[in-house]
Amino acid sequence: MWTLFARKARVSLDVARPWWVVLLGAALLTSGCGSEVEPTDLIGDWRAVLASPGGELPFTLTVEDEGGWLRAVAQNGDERAPFSHVELDGKKVVFRLDFYDADIEATMVAEGRLEGRWRKTAPEGESSLPFTATKGSAARFVEAVEPAPGGSAVPEIDGVWAVEFRDEDGTEPARGELQQNGEEVTGTFLTPTGDYRFLEGTYEQGVLRLSTFDGAHAFLFHAQAQTDGTLVGDFWSRDSYHAEWTARRLESDESILPDAWQQVGLTNEEGTFSFSFPDSAGNAVSLDDPRFENKVVLVNIFGTWCPNCNDEAPLLATWHRRFRDQGLEVVGLAYEFTGNPERDSAMLERFAERYSIQYPLLLAGTSDKEKAAETLPDLTSVVAFPTTIFIGRDGKVRKIHSGFAGPGTGSHHAKLVAELESLIRELLAESA
Repeated sequence: MWTLFARKARVSLDVARPWWVVLLGAALLTSGCGSEVEPTDLIGDWRAVLASPGGELPFTLTVEDEGGWLRAVAQNGDERAPFSHVELDGKKVVFRLDFYDADIEATMVAEGRLEGRWRKTAPEGESSLPFTATKGSAARFVEAVEPAPGGSAVPEIDGVWAVEFRDEDGTEPARGELQQNGEEVTGTFLTPTGDYRFLEGTYEQGVLRLSTFDGAHAFLFHAQAQTDGTLVGDFWSRDSYHAEWTARRLESDESILPDAWQQVGLTNEEGTFSFSFPDSAGNAVSLDDPRFENKVVLVNIFGTWCPNCNDEAPLLATWHRRFRDQGLEVVGLAYEFTGNPERDSAMLERFAERYSIQYPLLLAGTSDKEKAAETLPDLTSVVAFPTTIFIGRDGKVRKIHSGFAGPGTGSHHAKLVAELESLIRELLAESA
């Protein structure tokens, strides 16, 4: 994930040398030029802000020197989401997120001040938001708020909430789990397809503000407490998506999310699942191939752009290495944004390298769920990326799990990981 930076077309970089040695060589070549960004100008914490349509979307940008290596991460609560590398060119700084086909390109406009844009490849072509960062300012939300009408009815936000998101396509339930310490709030929203990552923000005078940025997703939540004890608010994602949401305290025995094991079924009575898609070299791979015969097979429907898929991938890679000798095979069916084979193959190679994946990753289609379902006629639908299909040694589908609860969901994540591994062990113990 980490790499040394280099000034483009200025310094030939020996990867065995740390940045301070390279910097010394750059200084000898460019003496008298004090306006360029130097590594020491970047090291430290920054209050970074994306200009979302809903207002400021803040996160903490941290740049560190670890043994002569520049490392940049976006911090949200307990999460430290890494950038792939940092590049310097004069006054310009580029924070790259190669594994999400994204970057932040900024200019040092004054000491301790960066201005630029975040951009990311998206289904509609590209998402982009203005970016600013101020060094040394640790506060997340700094703008004052107008007191909400129900501030006294909801003196604190800590706890579990039944949430409903509403947009032009309909409604979606969610489970909000929030932790409050003073005015500071962390937590997430669990949905039928995954979760909204590590959220961090504030609750003051009846106003809730939460945000997260992990390179792929830029989320901003606002809500106001009402006199009846509920919350009413807005949710913005990237530069193009908006939804309204409401929340109420969840009853202790109340269940609001569908069973992730029951959302997708099979369309055939034989209980089988089939596919045939090319790998990055153009070779067709299907479940009829000899490598899958008498094996337990996990078919993972995913996208390299999907953070919950990125949460699940290192687990799948680990299970594959651990249980391969016992008869486990894994295959990934990738549904990417562009449909451009060259671009999408490059993203699969980055994904495989990032997680040390040794199982095949196939180009299956684009990220539209309805179109994805058309390529998989044995499934009733595709409701989430990721979706994982568990196939026994006899070739029969045993279970299908939609979505993935990532680390931001705490105990839900730990419980799911244990459940999935238990199922793998159970299937491996069966004979064909």
